Amino acid sequence: MKAITVLGSTGSIGTQTLEIVEEFPEQFRVVALSAGRNLTLFLDQISKHQPEAIALADETLLPEMRERLGVLSTADPSFKLPQIFGGPEGLEIVASWDHADLVVTGIVGCAGLLPTIAAIRAGKDLALANKETLIAAGPVVLPELKKSGSRLLPADSEHSAIFQCLQGTPWAENARLSTGLPTPGLRRIQLTASGGAFRDWSIQDLEKATVSDATSHPNWSMGRKITVDSATLMNKGLEVIEAHYLFGIDYDHIEIVIHPQSIIHSMIELSDTSVLAQLGWPDMKLPILYCMSWPSRFETPWRRLNLAEVGQLSFKSPDTEKYPCMNLAFEAGCIGGTMPAVLNAANEEAVAQFLEEKIHFLDIPKLIESVCDLHKNELIKEPKLSDVLNLDQWARIAVREFSCKGKTRISAS
Repeated sequence: MKAITVLGSTGSIGTQTLEIVEEFPEQFRVVALSAGRNLTLFLDQISKHQPEAIALADETLLPEMRERLGVLSTADPSFKLPQIFGGPEGLEIVASWDHADLVVTGIVGCAGLLPTIAAIRAGKDLALANKETLIAAGPVVLPELKKSGSRLLPADSEHSAIFQCLQGTPWAENARLSTGLPTPGLRRIQLTASGGAFRDWSIQDLEKATVSDATSHPNWSMGRKITVDSATLMNKGLEVIEAHYLFGIDYDHIEIVIHPQSIIHSMIELSDTSVLAQLGWPDMKLPILYCMSWPSRFETPWRRLNLAEVGQLSFKSPDTEKYPCMNLAFEAGCIGGTMPAVLNAANEEAVAQFLEEKIHFLDIPKLIESVCDLHKNELIKEPKLSDVLNLDQWARIAVREFSCKGKTRISAS
Protein backbone atom coordinates (compact mmCIF):
# COMPACT_ATOMS: atom_id res chain seq x y z
CA MET A 1 0.00 0.00 0.00
CA LYS A 2 1.37 3.40 -1.03
CA ALA A 3 1.32 6.20 1.56
CA ILE A 4 0.22 9.54 0.10
CA THR A 5 0.58 13.16 1.17
CA VAL A 6 -1.70 15.66 -0.56
CA LEU A 7 -0.67 19.33 -0.64
CA GLY A 8 -3.63 21.56 -1.43
CA SER A 9 -6.20 18.89 -0.59
CA THR A 10 -9.25 21.18 -0.88
CA GLY A 11 -8.43 22.33 -4.41
CA SER A 12 -9.37 20.67 -7.68
CA ILE A 13 -6.31 18.38 -7.84
CA GLY A 14 -6.48 17.57 -4.14
CA THR A 15 -10.14 16.62 -4.07
CA GLN A 16 -9.75 14.40 -7.13
CA THR A 17 -6.70 12.74 -5.58
CA LEU A 18 -8.69 11.89 -2.47
CA GLU A 19 -11.52 10.52 -4.64
CA ILE A 20 -8.96 8.15 -6.18
CA VAL A 21 -7.78 7.08 -2.72
CA GLU A 22 -11.39 6.30 -1.82
CA GLU A 23 -11.82 4.27 -5.02
CA PHE A 24 -8.65 2.26 -4.34
CA PRO A 25 -8.54 1.80 -0.54
CA GLU A 26 -6.35 -1.30 -0.81
CA GLN A 27 -3.72 0.56 -2.85
CA PHE A 28 -3.45 3.96 -1.15
CA ARG A 29 -3.68 5.53 2.27
CA VAL A 30 -3.41 9.19 3.23
CA VAL A 31 -0.75 10.06 5.82
CA ALA A 32 -0.69 13.87 5.55
CA LEU A 33 -2.82 16.71 4.20
CA SER A 34 -2.49 20.45 3.76
CA ALA A 35 -5.01 23.12 2.81
CA GLY A 36 -5.28 26.88 2.54
CA ARG A 37 -8.39 28.22 4.27
CA ASN A 38 -11.36 26.05 3.24
CA LEU A 39 -11.78 24.78 6.78
CA THR A 40 -15.14 23.04 6.41
CA LEU A 41 -14.04 20.85 3.51
CA PHE A 42 -10.65 20.24 5.11
CA LEU A 43 -12.26 18.96 8.31
CA ASP A 44 -14.44 16.60 6.29
CA GLN A 45 -11.32 15.24 4.58
CA ILE A 46 -9.49 14.83 7.89
CA SER A 47 -12.45 12.98 9.38
CA LYS A 48 -12.70 10.65 6.41
CA HIS A 49 -9.01 9.87 5.85
CA GLN A 50 -7.59 10.33 9.40
CA PRO A 51 -4.09 11.47 8.37
CA GLU A 52 -1.17 11.46 10.78
CA ALA A 53 -0.35 15.13 10.12
CA ILE A 54 -2.15 18.19 8.76
CA ALA A 55 -1.18 21.76 7.95
CA LEU A 56 -3.28 24.85 7.38
CA ALA A 57 -1.66 27.68 5.44
CA ASP A 58 -3.89 30.31 7.09
CA GLU A 59 -2.63 30.25 10.67
CA THR A 60 -5.47 32.47 11.89
CA LEU A 61 -7.83 29.51 11.44
CA LEU A 62 -5.78 27.14 13.61
CA PRO A 63 -7.67 27.82 16.89
CA GLU A 64 -11.02 27.12 15.23
CA MET A 65 -9.66 24.00 13.57
CA ARG A 66 -8.28 22.64 16.85
CA GLU A 67 -11.60 23.32 18.56
CA ARG A 68 -13.62 21.56 15.86
CA LEU A 69 -11.23 18.61 15.76
CA GLY A 70 -11.59 18.30 19.52
CA VAL A 71 -15.36 18.14 19.18
CA LEU A 72 -14.98 15.50 16.48
CA SER A 73 -12.63 13.45 18.66
CA THR A 74 -15.09 13.59 21.59
CA ALA A 75 -18.00 12.52 19.42
CA ASP A 76 -16.07 9.66 17.79
CA PRO A 77 -13.63 7.79 20.09
CA SER A 78 -12.17 5.95 17.09
CA PHE A 79 -10.96 9.26 15.60
CA LYS A 80 -7.29 9.92 16.29
CA LEU A 81 -6.23 13.54 16.41
CA PRO A 82 -3.48 14.30 13.84
CA GLN A 83 -0.41 16.39 14.50
CA ILE A 84 -1.34 19.96 13.56
CA PHE A 85 0.91 22.54 11.89
CA GLY A 86 0.31 25.95 10.37
CA GLY A 87 1.74 28.59 8.07
CA PRO A 88 4.56 28.17 5.52
CA GLU A 89 6.73 26.14 7.92
CA GLY A 90 3.81 23.82 8.62
CA LEU A 91 3.33 23.19 4.91
CA GLU A 92 6.99 22.24 4.58
CA ILE A 93 6.78 19.87 7.58
CA VAL A 94 3.80 18.09 6.06
CA ALA A 95 5.41 18.04 2.59
CA SER A 96 8.43 16.21 3.99
CA TRP A 97 6.42 13.89 6.27
CA ASP A 98 8.54 10.84 6.94
CA HIS A 99 5.92 8.14 6.35
CA ALA A 100 4.86 9.31 2.87
CA ASP A 101 5.96 7.48 -0.27
CA LEU A 102 4.47 10.00 -2.71
CA VAL A 103 3.57 13.68 -2.39
CA VAL A 104 0.82 15.04 -4.64
CA THR A 105 1.46 18.76 -5.09
CA GLY A 106 -1.85 20.47 -5.76
CA ILE A 107 -1.10 23.92 -4.33
CA VAL A 108 -1.80 26.50 -7.03
CA GLY A 109 0.89 28.95 -8.12
CA CYS A 110 4.29 29.82 -6.69
CA ALA A 111 2.93 29.22 -3.17
CA GLY A 112 3.62 25.55 -3.82
CA LEU A 113 7.33 26.05 -4.55
CA LEU A 114 8.79 25.85 -1.04
CA PRO A 115 6.71 22.84 0.09
CA THR A 116 7.64 21.05 -3.13
CA ILE A 117 11.34 21.68 -2.59
CA ALA A 118 10.96 20.49 1.01
CA ALA A 119 9.48 17.23 -0.29
CA ILE A 120 12.32 16.84 -2.80
CA ARG A 121 14.97 17.43 -0.13
CA ALA A 122 13.26 14.74 1.97
CA GLY A 123 13.70 12.31 -0.93
CA LYS A 124 10.00 11.98 -1.74
CA ASP A 125 8.66 11.15 -5.17
CA LEU A 126 6.23 13.80 -6.38
CA ALA A 127 3.10 13.79 -8.49
CA LEU A 128 3.61 17.28 -9.85
CA ALA A 129 0.43 19.22 -10.54
CA ASN A 130 2.04 22.49 -9.51
CA LYS A 131 3.80 23.43 -12.75
CA GLU A 132 5.16 26.64 -11.24
CA THR A 133 7.77 24.60 -9.37
CA LEU A 134 9.71 23.94 -12.57
CA ILE A 135 8.70 27.08 -14.44
CA ALA A 136 9.86 29.50 -11.76
CA ALA A 137 12.70 27.46 -10.31
CA GLY A 138 13.81 24.86 -12.83
CA PRO A 139 17.53 25.76 -12.49
CA VAL A 140 17.19 25.36 -8.71
CA VAL A 141 14.97 22.27 -8.66
CA LEU A 142 16.95 20.09 -11.08
CA PRO A 143 20.12 19.98 -8.92
CA GLU A 144 17.96 19.26 -5.86
CA LEU A 145 16.38 16.30 -7.66
CA LYS A 146 19.78 14.95 -8.66
CA LYS A 147 21.03 15.26 -5.09
CA SER A 148 18.00 13.63 -3.43
CA GLY A 149 17.07 10.99 -6.02
CA SER A 150 13.44 12.12 -6.01
CA ARG A 151 11.38 11.70 -9.17
CA LEU A 152 8.90 14.20 -10.57
CA LEU A 153 5.93 12.42 -12.10
CA PRO A 154 3.83 14.85 -14.16
CA ALA A 155 0.20 14.96 -13.02
CA ASP A 156 -1.19 17.46 -15.51
CA SER A 157 -2.80 15.90 -18.56
CA GLU A 158 -0.36 17.11 -21.22
CA HIS A 159 2.89 16.13 -19.52
CA SER A 160 1.37 12.91 -18.29
CA ALA A 161 0.50 12.12 -21.92
CA ILE A 162 4.11 12.73 -22.95
CA PHE A 163 5.37 10.65 -20.02
CA GLN A 164 3.02 7.79 -20.93
CA CYS A 165 4.04 7.89 -24.59
CA LEU A 166 7.71 7.74 -23.63
CA GLN A 167 7.29 4.45 -21.76
CA GLY A 168 9.01 1.77 -23.83
CA THR A 169 11.17 4.25 -25.76
CA PRO A 170 14.95 4.65 -25.29
CA TRP A 171 14.13 7.46 -22.86
CA ALA A 172 12.61 4.99 -20.38
CA GLU A 173 15.82 2.95 -20.22
CA ASN A 174 18.41 5.71 -20.40
CA ALA A 175 17.00 8.83 -18.79
CA ARG A 176 15.46 9.79 -15.48
CA LEU A 177 12.75 12.39 -15.13
CA SER A 178 13.85 15.97 -14.62
CA THR A 179 17.61 15.56 -14.86
CA GLY A 180 17.72 18.20 -17.56
CA LEU A 181 19.48 15.75 -19.87
CA PRO A 182 18.34 15.31 -23.48
CA THR A 183 15.71 12.62 -23.95
CA PRO A 184 17.11 9.88 -26.25
CA GLY A 185 15.10 9.22 -29.38
CA LEU A 186 12.73 12.15 -28.84
CA ARG A 187 12.57 14.57 -31.79
CA ARG A 188 9.52 16.71 -31.02
CA ILE A 189 6.79 17.30 -28.45
CA GLN A 190 3.35 18.53 -29.48
CA LEU A 191 1.31 19.96 -26.63
CA THR A 192 -2.40 20.01 -27.41
CA ALA A 193 -4.55 22.92 -26.31
CA SER A 194 -8.33 23.16 -26.21
CA GLY A 195 -8.17 26.85 -27.09
CA GLY A 196 -9.96 27.75 -23.88
CA ALA A 197 -13.07 29.79 -23.37
CA PHE A 198 -12.36 32.10 -26.31
CA ARG A 199 -11.29 29.62 -28.98
CA ASP A 200 -14.28 30.55 -31.17
CA TRP A 201 -14.11 34.29 -30.45
CA SER A 202 -12.58 36.81 -32.82
CA ILE A 203 -9.84 39.14 -31.64
CA GLN A 204 -12.33 42.01 -31.87
CA ASP A 205 -14.82 40.16 -29.63
CA LEU A 206 -12.20 39.86 -26.90
CA GLU A 207 -12.74 43.57 -26.19
CA LYS A 208 -16.04 42.49 -24.57
CA ALA A 209 -14.64 39.55 -22.57
CA THR A 210 -15.77 39.37 -18.94
CA VAL A 211 -14.55 37.35 -15.96
CA SER A 212 -17.57 35.09 -16.32
CA ASP A 213 -16.70 34.48 -19.97
CA ALA A 214 -13.04 33.71 -19.25
CA THR A 215 -13.79 31.27 -16.43
CA SER A 216 -16.23 29.14 -18.42
CA HIS A 217 -14.10 26.38 -19.93
CA PRO A 218 -15.78 24.33 -22.68
CA ASN A 219 -14.08 21.00 -21.84
CA TRP A 220 -12.37 20.91 -18.46
CA SER A 221 -13.47 21.55 -14.88
CA MET A 222 -10.61 23.52 -13.30
CA GLY A 223 -9.93 26.33 -10.86
CA ARG A 224 -10.54 29.95 -11.90
CA LYS A 225 -6.88 30.90 -12.30
CA ILE A 226 -5.93 28.00 -14.57
CA THR A 227 -9.14 28.49 -16.55
CA VAL A 228 -8.14 32.09 -17.28
CA ASP A 229 -4.65 30.83 -18.21
CA SER A 230 -6.35 28.50 -20.68
CA ALA A 231 -8.29 31.44 -22.13
CA THR A 232 -5.06 33.42 -22.71
CA LEU A 233 -3.15 30.26 -23.72
CA MET A 234 -0.57 31.15 -21.08
CA ASN A 235 -1.18 27.70 -19.62
CA LYS A 236 0.28 26.20 -22.80
CA GLY A 237 3.22 28.58 -22.76
CA LEU A 238 3.96 27.62 -19.16
CA GLU A 239 3.65 23.95 -20.10
CA VAL A 240 6.26 24.48 -22.82
CA ILE A 241 8.73 25.67 -20.17
CA GLU A 242 7.80 22.78 -17.90
CA ALA A 243 8.27 20.27 -20.73
CA HIS A 244 11.71 21.71 -21.43
CA TYR A 245 12.79 21.00 -17.85
CA LEU A 246 10.96 17.68 -17.46
CA PHE A 247 12.12 16.03 -20.65
CA GLY A 248 15.34 17.88 -21.50
CA ILE A 249 14.20 19.02 -24.96
CA ASP A 250 15.01 22.34 -26.62
CA TYR A 251 12.30 24.94 -27.17
CA ASP A 252 12.73 24.65 -30.93
CA HIS A 253 11.38 21.10 -30.66
CA ILE A 254 8.26 21.89 -28.61
CA GLU A 255 5.08 22.90 -30.44
CA ILE A 256 1.53 23.84 -29.51
CA VAL A 257 -1.47 22.69 -31.52
CA ILE A 258 -5.12 23.62 -30.96
CA HIS A 259 -7.25 20.50 -30.55
CA PRO A 260 -10.80 21.57 -29.57
CA GLN A 261 -12.05 18.10 -28.59
CA SER A 262 -9.36 17.59 -25.88
CA ILE A 263 -9.22 13.87 -26.64
CA ILE A 264 -5.54 13.70 -27.59
CA HIS A 265 -3.73 15.05 -24.54
CA SER A 266 -0.35 15.45 -26.25
CA MET A 267 1.94 13.74 -28.75
CA ILE A 268 5.58 12.93 -29.25
CA GLU A 269 7.53 12.41 -32.46
CA LEU A 270 10.44 9.98 -32.25
CA SER A 271 13.65 10.00 -34.28
CA ASP A 272 12.21 7.62 -36.89
CA THR A 273 9.21 9.99 -37.48
CA SER A 274 6.77 7.78 -35.55
CA VAL A 275 4.21 9.88 -33.67
CA LEU A 276 2.73 8.54 -30.44
CA ALA A 277 -0.32 10.03 -28.73
CA GLN A 278 -2.22 9.41 -25.51
CA LEU A 279 -6.00 9.68 -25.80
CA GLY A 280 -8.85 9.78 -23.30
CA TRP A 281 -11.86 11.75 -22.19
CA PRO A 282 -10.96 15.11 -20.61
CA ASP A 283 -10.76 13.98 -16.98
CA MET A 284 -7.91 14.91 -14.67
CA LYS A 285 -8.35 11.78 -12.56
CA LEU A 286 -6.64 9.63 -15.20
CA PRO A 287 -3.25 11.44 -15.17
CA ILE A 288 -3.39 11.79 -11.38
CA LEU A 289 -4.04 8.05 -11.00
CA TYR A 290 -1.17 7.21 -13.36
CA CYS A 291 1.22 9.24 -11.18
CA MET A 292 -0.06 7.49 -8.09
CA SER A 293 0.08 3.97 -9.54
CA TRP A 294 3.22 4.27 -11.74
CA PRO A 295 4.85 2.07 -12.91
CA SER A 296 1.67 -0.01 -12.64
CA ARG A 297 -1.75 0.62 -14.17
CA PHE A 298 -4.96 -0.06 -12.27
CA GLU A 299 -8.20 -1.21 -13.80
CA THR A 300 -10.95 1.38 -13.34
CA PRO A 301 -14.71 1.46 -13.92
CA TRP A 302 -14.39 4.87 -15.55
CA ARG A 303 -16.00 5.80 -18.85
CA ARG A 304 -14.09 4.26 -21.76
CA LEU A 305 -13.16 6.26 -24.83
CA ASN A 306 -15.38 5.66 -27.87
CA LEU A 307 -13.93 7.28 -30.98
CA ALA A 308 -17.11 6.65 -32.95
CA GLU A 309 -18.91 8.70 -30.31
CA VAL A 310 -16.30 11.46 -30.61
CA GLY A 311 -16.86 11.49 -34.37
CA GLN A 312 -13.89 13.58 -35.44
CA LEU A 313 -10.64 15.03 -34.17
CA SER A 314 -9.51 18.40 -35.51
CA PHE A 315 -6.34 20.45 -35.20
CA LYS A 316 -5.07 23.89 -36.11
CA SER A 317 -2.14 26.14 -35.34
CA PRO A 318 -2.69 28.72 -32.60
CA ASP A 319 -3.20 32.35 -33.59
CA THR A 320 -0.18 34.18 -32.16
CA GLU A 321 -1.90 37.56 -32.51
CA LYS A 322 -4.93 36.34 -30.56
CA TYR A 323 -2.78 34.59 -27.93
CA PRO A 324 0.24 36.86 -27.24
CA CYS A 325 0.87 35.17 -23.87
CA MET A 326 2.04 32.06 -25.69
CA ASN A 327 4.90 33.92 -27.39
CA LEU A 328 5.81 35.69 -24.15
CA ALA A 329 6.30 32.29 -22.52
CA PHE A 330 8.41 30.94 -25.37
CA GLU A 331 10.60 34.05 -25.22
CA ALA A 332 10.98 33.83 -21.43
CA GLY A 333 11.90 30.15 -21.67
CA CYS A 334 14.55 30.80 -24.32
CA ILE A 335 16.04 33.64 -22.26
CA GLY A 336 16.11 31.34 -19.24
CA GLY A 337 17.60 32.18 -15.86
CA THR A 338 15.14 34.15 -13.75
CA MET A 339 12.96 35.29 -16.66
CA PRO A 340 10.49 32.36 -16.39
CA ALA A 341 10.08 33.11 -12.67
CA VAL A 342 9.24 36.73 -13.44
CA LEU A 343 6.88 35.70 -16.24
CA ASN A 344 5.07 33.26 -13.95
CA ALA A 345 4.68 35.72 -11.07
CA ALA A 346 3.59 38.52 -13.39
CA ASN A 347 0.99 36.24 -14.91
CA GLU A 348 -0.34 35.11 -11.53
CA GLU A 349 -0.73 38.70 -10.38
CA ALA A 350 -2.22 39.93 -13.66
CA VAL A 351 -4.79 37.12 -13.62
CA ALA A 352 -5.62 37.96 -9.99
CA GLN A 353 -6.15 41.59 -11.00
CA PHE A 354 -8.43 40.48 -13.82
CA LEU A 355 -10.45 38.16 -11.57
CA GLU A 356 -10.95 41.09 -9.20
CA GLU A 357 -12.14 43.12 -12.23
CA LYS A 358 -9.38 45.70 -11.78
CA ILE A 359 -8.09 45.24 -15.34
CA HIS A 360 -9.50 44.06 -18.66
CA PHE A 361 -8.77 40.64 -20.11
CA LEU A 362 -6.62 42.16 -22.87
CA ASP A 363 -4.48 43.93 -20.27
CA ILE A 364 -3.11 40.61 -18.97
CA PRO A 365 -0.44 40.08 -21.69
CA LYS A 366 0.40 43.81 -21.72
CA LEU A 367 1.21 43.80 -18.02
CA ILE A 368 3.24 40.59 -18.27
CA GLU A 369 5.27 41.90 -21.22
CA SER A 370 6.00 45.16 -19.46
CA VAL A 371 7.30 43.45 -16.32
CA CYS A 372 9.42 40.99 -18.32
CA ASP A 373 10.92 43.83 -20.36
CA LEU A 374 11.74 45.64 -17.15
CA HIS A 375 13.59 42.59 -15.84
CA LYS A 376 15.83 42.00 -18.85
CA ASN A 377 18.61 44.23 -17.57
CA GLU A 378 18.53 42.55 -14.14
CA LEU A 379 18.41 38.95 -15.38
CA ILE A 380 20.19 36.31 -13.28
CA LYS A 381 21.30 33.40 -15.46
CA GLU A 382 22.10 30.96 -12.64
CA PRO A 383 19.70 31.87 -9.83
CA LYS A 384 19.56 30.62 -6.26
CA LEU A 385 16.29 29.87 -4.53
CA SER A 386 16.41 33.24 -2.77
CA ASP A 387 16.70 34.98 -6.15
CA VAL A 388 13.59 33.21 -7.41
CA LEU A 389 11.59 34.08 -4.29
CA ASN A 390 12.70 37.72 -4.28
CA LEU A 391 11.92 38.21 -7.96
CA ASP A 392 8.56 36.51 -7.56
CA GLN A 393 7.59 39.23 -5.10
CA TRP A 394 9.17 41.99 -7.20
CA ALA A 395 7.20 40.97 -10.29
CA ARG A 396 3.90 40.97 -8.38
CA ILE A 397 4.56 44.44 -7.03
CA ALA A 398 5.50 45.65 -10.51
CA VAL A 399 2.22 44.36 -11.95
CA ARG A 400 0.25 46.11 -9.21
CA GLU A 401 2.10 49.34 -9.93
CA PHE A 402 1.34 49.09 -13.63
CA SER A 403 -2.29 48.33 -12.88
CA CYS A 404 -2.69 51.08 -10.28
CA LYS A 405 -1.16 53.71 -12.52
CA GLY A 406 -3.06 52.55 -15.57
CA LYS A 407 0.17 52.29 -17.51
CA THR A 408 1.82 49.67 -19.67
CA ARG A 409 5.33 50.88 -18.85
CA ILE A 410 7.05 51.93 -15.62
CA SER A 411 10.65 52.61 -14.83
CA ALA A 412 12.77 50.31 -12.68
CA SER A 413 12.71 51.23 -9.03
